[in-house]
Amino acid sequence: MTATMTSPDDNGPVEGTSAPAPGQPGEPNMARTRVKKEKKEDSFPVFLIKLVLIVAIFRSFIFSPFNIPSESMLPRLENGDYLLAAKWPFGYSKYSLPFSAPLLPSRILAGQPARGDVVIFKAPPGNDVDYIKRVIGLPGDTIQMIGGVLHINGKPVKKERIADFVIPVSANTNCVAPEFEATEKDGTASCHYPQFRETLPEGRSYNVLDLGYRPQDDTPPVMVPEGDIFLMGDNRDNSMDSRFPAVEGAGIGMVPQDNLVGRATIVMWSTDGSANWFLPWTWFTAARWNRIGGTF
Repeated sequence: MTATMTSPDDNGPVEGTSAPAPGQPGEPNMARTRVKKEKKEDSFPVFLIKLVLIVAIFRSFIFSPFNIPSESMLPRLENGDYLLAAKWPFGYSKYSLPFSAPLLPSRILAGQPARGDVVIFKAPPGNDVDYIKRVIGLPGDTIQMIGGVLHINGKPVKKERIADFVIPVSANTNCVAPEFEATEKDGTASCHYPQFRETLPEGRSYNVLDLGYRPQDDTPPVMVPEGDIFLMGDNRDNSMDSRFPAVEGAGIGMVPQDNLVGRATIVMWSTDGSANWFLPWTWFTAARWNRIGGTF
């Protein structure tokens, strides 16, 4: 509604506006403002829901982070490493989903790993804990350890002695036995472990540790069943793997390929365990910068 007022400099009326009374045409503007405020208030929980869905999809089907809590994969992986695993190479099953949600009745887009792949999987028999090991045997392979030497299909895998693996003693690392303890020139304590270069029949090589004779250095020959894989830790004398029967918290036996979660791709962070959450500068002094970015 418009109102007129008389200008002292003009005999004619001058058109202007006045504040609308309740119920007048200006009131919808106020209503629209309230609606916008309500939409802004509603947008935050909607944003959170979308964010959770995006993260869940990313972690389920593309990449997912994992941390290394043990030394069973020394020398390649150290306690305190954090890595990204690619989720697509072996297909998807319920174990690919958060909390192993039973939304996929069977593995889809299945792909078989190659010998030498470092894989994350749900460990038998409970199938509820993530383990990481190296693929050694595929379906139809016969695997045996003889005198600490890996044999695949009756043939020994090439194993060469190389320089000792040296790792500093830290909050995450202690020597497994006094015989491996050493002191570096700068006075720091470290562990020196016998290290070997192992080369698979296809030519793929990686380093392993052999700390001396252990019962698991001699095993009977076993054939890998269809749909399963034989996995071993690179720290051969400190790894409960497919050489041992599947027992909760111990050996894993043969691992169904349906249990595969992903393939290790890159170390995105590594810490020696000395960081203190309340001392931010220790987040950086504890970092093992030389390990970050290492690929598989």
